[in-house]
Amino acid sequence: MPYNFNDEVINEIRDANDIVEVISSYVDLKKAGTNYKGLCPFHNEKTPSFMVSPSKEIFHCFGCGEGGDVITFLMKHRNLNFIEALETLAHRANIELPENNNEEDKKKYEEREKLFELNREAALYYYRNLKQNKKALEYLKRRQINYNIINRFGIGFANDSWDDLFKYLKNKGFSTELIYKVGLIVKRKDKSGYYNRFRNRIIFPIINIRGKIIGFGGRVMDNTMPKYLNTPDTPIFNKGYNLYGINILKKNISYNRAILVEGYMDVISLNSHGISYSVASLGTAFTEKQAELLNKYAKEFYICYDSDAAGKRATDKALEVFHSIGIKPRVIILPKGKDPDDFIKERGIKAFEKAIDKSLNLIDYKIYSLKKKFDISTVEGKIKFTEEISTFLKKIKNEIELDVYLNEISNSTGISLDAIRNQIYNKNKSNYSNRNSSNIHYRHNRKDYIMPVEYKLESGHIASEKSILNLIINDHNIYEKLKDDFTYLDFLNKENRELAKIIYKEYSDSKKLDIDNLKTGLEENLSNRLDEILNLDSFVDDTDKAIQDYIYNINYYKLKIRREKIKKEIKDLGKKDNAEGEVQKLKELFMEFTEINKQLKMNH
Repeated sequence: MPYNFNDEVINEIRDANDIVEVISSYVDLKKAGTNYKGLCPFHNEKTPSFMVSPSKEIFHCFGCGEGGDVITFLMKHRNLNFIEALETLAHRANIELPENNNEEDKKKYEEREKLFELNREAALYYYRNLKQNKKALEYLKRRQINYNIINRFGIGFANDSWDDLFKYLKNKGFSTELIYKVGLIVKRKDKSGYYNRFRNRIIFPIINIRGKIIGFGGRVMDNTMPKYLNTPDTPIFNKGYNLYGINILKKNISYNRAILVEGYMDVISLNSHGISYSVASLGTAFTEKQAELLNKYAKEFYICYDSDAAGKRATDKALEVFHSIGIKPRVIILPKGKDPDDFIKERGIKAFEKAIDKSLNLIDYKIYSLKKKFDISTVEGKIKFTEEISTFLKKIKNEIELDVYLNEISNSTGISLDAIRNQIYNKNKSNYSNRNSSNIHYRHNRKDYIMPVEYKLESGHIASEKSILNLIINDHNIYEKLKDDFTYLDFLNKENRELAKIIYKEYSDSKKLDIDNLKTGLEENLSNRLDEILNLDSFVDDTDKAIQDYIYNINYYKLKIRREKIKKEIKDLGKKDNAEGEVQKLKELFMEFTEINKQLKMNH
C-alpha cells in the first residue's frame, strides 16, 4: 500500500528508532567512550573501525567510509529501498503510516509546517524585543542568566502591548486564523477582535526533540498573577507529550541521566551552572507519555521538585508515573523552602552534585518522608510510622533488600524486627487472593452494625480505610465504582468517615478534587488526617484486587465489632430474669454469634 512519507513522518520514524538498538540487532557493538564500536558489516575487517554515535544518531566506518543514519543503515545492510526501510522501521516502532491518497492528511501536514514557521517567527520577534528592553535584561541578570544561556534557550520578551505581535505576524503574511490556532492571540470577550496572549513577560520558547518551536511559556517579572502563562494545546503542541529542555538533554546524551524539575527557571538555572540534563513538565502534572519520552534519552532518572508540601505531592505523583512504566528514579532532597534554582545559585554546582550523590531510591525516600511526618521518639509516632512504612515494604520482593530495610527501621525506631514483620505480612497474606469481600455482608445499611466512635479500632482496619481514601482521591473512576456499594457510612473511623463524606460530596458535584481548596475548610484533625492519606503510597499492581482486600479488611473488623457487641448483650441479658421475650432474644443472639464466628474462621 502506498504511504505518504512527508518530512514529519520520516522524522517521527527516525526519532522512534534508537540507532544503537537497531544496529545492535545486526552488529555486536561495545561501548567506546560516548559511542559504540564494532566490526563493520559492509567490509571484512579484524580490527573494529565501525562507530555508532547515539548523540548524533549516525554511524560511520573509518575503514570503508560507509555512513549515515538509522534509515541508511537498514537500506544498506538489508538491501532495501528507502520506502521499504521506512516501512520496516515504522512497524518496529508501532507507528501508523498515513496513506498517500489522503488529501486531509496532506493538508494537516502543510498546516503544521506553517504553524512551526509561525512560532519560529514569533520567537525571533520576542528575542529581538528582549535585546532592546533594559528592564527585562536587568531582571534576567539578577536571576544570573547571561547571554550564553539566553541564546541557548532562545529566551525573549513580550512587550507590554495588546497587539504588537499580532500586527507583526499579520505583516509577515500569516493569517489571523493560524495565529489564533497556534495560541499566540486570544479572542476578545465581545468578539470585536484579538489581543496578544503574552504581555510584559519573559518568554521561554518550548522546543521539541527535532528543534522545532511548538509553544511558549511566559513569566512575569513581578508578583502579578498568574506567575506563569503557557500556550494552550494546539495542533503542534500537547503539554502532556513534551518536556521543556528535552532538546538540550538530547544533545547531552553522554551523561546518560535526566533530572525532572518543576519549572522553566529550574531548568535554565541548572543549565547555567553546568547541569545540562534537566527537564520540566509544562504547567501540568508529570505524565506517562513524558516519562516514555524521557526514557529514550537517559538511563538514570532523578526527581528534584520544590521542598514544600505541593512539591512533595508532585514527587509522589512523579514516582508513581515512573513506576508505571518500569523506571526506578531517585529523589534529590533539598533543604526546606528551597527549589533547584535557589539551591544551585546559593551553594553552587558542587553542592548540587553532592545532593545528587545522596539522592534516595523509592523506599529510602518513603522512610525519609515518614520520619519527617511522625515523631518516632513517641510511642504513637513509632506505631504510625511502622503502620505506614509496612505498606511500602511489602512490595519488596528481594529478601536481602527487605532485610536491610527492616534492620534499619528497627534500629531507628526501637521496634522489634518480629513486630515489623508481623505488621507487613498480616497485610499481605497469600490467602487474601482467595478472599471475597462479598462473603462478609454486614454493611452500612445495618445501622446497629455501625461502630460507635469510642470503639477502639485495630491498626490494620484504619490503614485499609486510609488506603481506600487515597485511591479514591487519586482516581475519580474508583469513586464511581465504589460510591453505591461502599458509601462514606462504611468508614468506621470518625475522621475517615467525615473525610469520606466530604470527598464523596465533592465528587458528586464535580469530577475533580481541588485538594488545596478542600483543606481550607477542614478542622485541624481532619486536615492532618488528609495529609496522612495523601502521603500514602498509591502504587498497587492490581487496583481492583487491592480495593477488594481493603474492603475485606474493613468488613472483617465490622464482624469482630458486631461479635463484641453481641457478647455484651448476651452478658447483660443473662443478668435479667428469664422472661419469655428475653429467652427468645438470647436464642437469636446466640445464633447470630455462631454465624459470625463461622464467617470469621472461614475468611481468616
